[in-house]
Amino acid sequence: MRAEEISKKAERLVRIKVEDLPPLPPPYDKFEDAPITELTDDQKQRWEYSLDGVSALTLPKPETPEEEQRLIEAFLSGLRKLMTREDNWTFLQPLSLSMEYCAKCQTCAEACPAFEMSGRKDIYRPTFRSDVLRKIYKKYIQPGGQILAGFRGHDIDLNWETLARLAELAYRCTLCRRCTQVCPVGVDNGLMTHELRKIFSMEMGIAAAEIHEKGSVKHLKFGSSTGMIKAAVEDIIEYLEDDIEEKTGKRIKIPVNKKGADILLIHNAGEFMAWPENPMAFAILFDAAGIDYTISTELVGYDAVNYGLWYDDVQFARVALQHLQIARDLGVRKIVIGECGHAHKALSVIADRLLPGEQMIPRESSYTLLWDIVKSGKIKFDPSKNDFPVTLHDPCNVVRLMGIVKPQREVLKAILPPGRFREMAPHGVKNYCCGGGSGFAIMGSGNFADWKRLVSSRKKFQQILNAFEGEMDPSIKKMVCAPCSNCKGAIRDIMEHYEVFEKTGIWYTGLVELMVNAMVDQEKPYIDWPGEDEDDDM
Repeated sequence: MRAEEISKKAERLVRIKVEDLPPLPPPYDKFEDAPITELTDDQKQRWEYSLDGVSALTLPKPETPEEEQRLIEAFLSGLRKLMTREDNWTFLQPLSLSMEYCAKCQTCAEACPAFEMSGRKDIYRPTFRSDVLRKIYKKYIQPGGQILAGFRGHDIDLNWETLARLAELAYRCTLCRRCTQVCPVGVDNGLMTHELRKIFSMEMGIAAAEIHEKGSVKHLKFGSSTGMIKAAVEDIIEYLEDDIEEKTGKRIKIPVNKKGADILLIHNAGEFMAWPENPMAFAILFDAAGIDYTISTELVGYDAVNYGLWYDDVQFARVALQHLQIARDLGVRKIVIGECGHAHKALSVIADRLLPGEQMIPRESSYTLLWDIVKSGKIKFDPSKNDFPVTLHDPCNVVRLMGIVKPQREVLKAILPPGRFREMAPHGVKNYCCGGGSGFAIMGSGNFADWKRLVSSRKKFQQILNAFEGEMDPSIKKMVCAPCSNCKGAIRDIMEHYEVFEKTGIWYTGLVELMVNAMVDQEKPYIDWPGEDEDDDM
């Protein structure tokens, strides 16, 4: 499909068919997947869905030609701003180079899990949306563009269909940037998708509700994208201390708002709500290692997420500045980021590019600190307590986009018996996204959850199954170590849908949970497998 076809009148450009999708490994090789749910007639009347029959944005259609024209002009205004140093100093250089050069070799397409898992639909090629953006820019922004468009091969119509499909298409990419990694000339198609999202959000007020209204807006208003307020955090911390005592027999105090501590530890607040065993494990490890740290209960300070990373520089800066200000007010030496991939990249890599240098204080990944704990010898581990097969998921934002590859593997080697660790193929910086990147893990409007299940998470599901090939007996318990809250959410969804634990014995957890489970003085198993609570109650 040519880029110009995005503007043509059609009910939908492509249709995702289950029979076109790559097969899953055993025991799902004969599994009959449900197709993407068709939108209702009422939803089709109200929402834009003509890209692929899927609505991730529940984007309302313009009611008048004047409204359509206003949206077109807003888009062009945003595109002009993207290409100026005053409005886009952070990303202008790599964006300009990516706008200018593309060999059309499609090496990036072969690296893209969305393209591969969709049955190789052309619109999901990383080059497709980038080429649409280039053609719009060269026709409508560059001098003489409309006059020479036909001669230059840039004759694309900018109408509502083009804008709406481009908006939806910007949310068919997890921003994992495998495409960028393999490009022979350094074109960053992931960045171009990110910049598209910025235009739609910052100029047109169009963004996924889950990452804007229910995400960064709620984060700044209430203190967390979960809606959790300060009083709730304080209550949860008390509950965590009680649960730690029940699991370890020790009363461990979690330090809160401690002035002058060495470390401010910031978790993804989703861990408090969905996986409290993760912040509990951090508290157990830090106490045993004698680490001087604190947790903040100030607004935003207890939630490391920064959804602006995915779509809006202004929202990003608002959150990042508050994180840094809280650390300065507490007088800590550095910030340590818990098991949250996008929080790593947001508060480290992107904050360094987007915010003034004087705002910065040192920030460190929890992965490297956990490896330091192991190396210090302050905690004794018994690997035999983790005597089950384990594979490791590499979060894109930490591994490929920050280069933190070795520490988590060294930790696993220290806490697993020989022969129990299975690497995924590929792994490390060549890993595949969990399918929940760029906000997908929390997005579920319209029928987008079906697209995630069939397309964006399918490659990771394949990888997990392949990692445990030959060990699919459900009586053999197996674990996916996923040291990222966002990734755990995506993996949880796919495992629950396919009843993975019941059929294969595969479950998931974080890195710190496996560490505590292997501690010599941990008398009871720390890790809970599905169904164990029910067995205990019988």
